[in-house]
Amino acid sequence: MKFLTEYRDPELVKQYVDQIHHITTKPWKLMEICGGQTHSLVKNGILDMLPDTITMVHGPGCPVCVTPVSIIDEAVYLAMQPNVIICSFGDMLRVPGSGKSLLEAKAEGADVRILYSPLEAVQLAQQNPGKEVVFFAVGFETTAPANALSIVQAFKSGITNYSILASHVLVPPAMEALLSDEENQIDAFLAAGHVCTIMGMEEYYPIAEKYKTPIVITGFEPVDLLQGILMAIQQLENGDYKVENQYTRYVQREGNRLAKETMEEVFATSDRVWRGIGTIPQSGYEVNEQYKHYNARVKFALDLPVAEENKECISGSIMKGLKKPFQCPNFGTACKPEHPLGAPMVSSEGACAAYYHYASLKQPEEAVL
Repeated sequence: MKFLTEYRDPELVKQYVDQIHHITTKPWKLMEICGGQTHSLVKNGILDMLPDTITMVHGPGCPVCVTPVSIIDEAVYLAMQPNVIICSFGDMLRVPGSGKSLLEAKAEGADVRILYSPLEAVQLAQQNPGKEVVFFAVGFETTAPANALSIVQAFKSGITNYSILASHVLVPPAMEALLSDEENQIDAFLAAGHVCTIMGMEEYYPIAEKYKTPIVITGFEPVDLLQGILMAIQQLENGDYKVENQYTRYVQREGNRLAKETMEEVFATSDRVWRGIGTIPQSGYEVNEQYKHYNARVKFALDLPVAEENKECISGSIMKGLKKPFQCPNFGTACKPEHPLGAPMVSSEGACAAYYHYASLKQPEEAVL
């Protein structure tokens, strides 16, 4: 197939749905890692097309959702400092910290700006030599190359008033943490295609082998997702546990070599706290010693108290696949996008936001038509 519309073809969708119904003989739970996949599943009514025996559970693949309260607090603290400009992607602004969000800090006079690229933040630092510009670097392996490149560019240009507040998280350690959890109910994974476009497939082979769990690297359109689900169900029904690549139009086994080299130059792996889940060893990127002058935590000597998560938010259970958003007692009442208790309701990739906006809007016969 050559065109995007072909991955939304109702006839292909029907073919894959029919095949899934035909081969499924047992109940299975599949987790899609990425929040973008979750939104596509819900928005296009795909969950309603599947057999009752197949349950899709929604993983921690929304970088905004897993950013802990303590890191939001760091960003807010920096925003409130004189002569500091905080730059961020837009969906981080309403994520609540322990005291306030970046949007509330902006309303109080903080210089908080929405940008679309960290390279824009480097330009902003060059244009404002009397200000410290901090880019709030949130994301999985997908956004890490651009953030690393921004540091390399600032260094080569002699720009010293730029730094990043890193909140990068890594997919494979999270998958291992979920599979080793005593409450684990996951039979197979749909891995995030955009992450694998950068990182390749190599990291997934040991996980599939160790935990005897199929992993299918999958895209984001309806046909992508249904083909990925079919491939996972075929493995489960046959007793297989392989790594397969549905997203062949973008993902290669070795990934993007230049992007990985840039990340390796700038970042070191570190332990990372995931909102609602806890600390996962070696599951994040932090700016390494060579480029420490571009690490906002070092530059501003950040040492804030560890903040507690909101006990009313069940984001951890949702992102571990143990509960659905509508099983939260606050869903759609005390927790709405304009007043979220946690990040999954406000993020553009959050599972709670997907269910809030789309779950009741699609019927199977309407989906992807």
